Amino acid sequence: MQTQQWPVFQLVSYLLILSQLVCFSYADVGTAAQYSPPYLPTACYGDDQTQFPSSNLFAAAGDGIWDNGASCGRQYLVRCISASQPGTCVEDQTIQVKIVDYAPTAQSPPSTQSTTIVLSETAFGGITNMAVDSINIEFQQV
Repeated sequence: MQTQQWPVFQLVSYLLILSQLVCFSYADVGTAAQYSPPYLPTACYGDDQTQFPSSNLFAAAGDGIWDNGASCGRQYLVRCISASQPGTCVEDQTIQVKIVDYAPTAQSPPSTQSTTIVLSETAFGGITNMAVDSINIEFQQV
């Protein structure tokens, strides 16, 4: 009877080991543009200067993540994965941004319309090497 249980035990052991090797990602893929000052007022916090992180890593949410304003204050990890020009993305660079505005109503127009997220100049420059209108990103909520 033990000989029949041994293959089942081996199979379960192999599946357990295999499950530890598989990496699941909970990130989404989208596009990002940038916008410039003036940033105030914002759709989330109006004229409140304290809404901006001291790092200046903030963003305006596009329609895809706006969620009727529920995205205000959310934090996202953002990474550039590709762009129209090779060498645009800073390799292995991820930034954390705070949503402070709604892109379609932002005080300053984004460099490209209808993107997933519009990054402040500082945030966009943190993950790109050169001036482009938009990039492809991987992002996830923190």
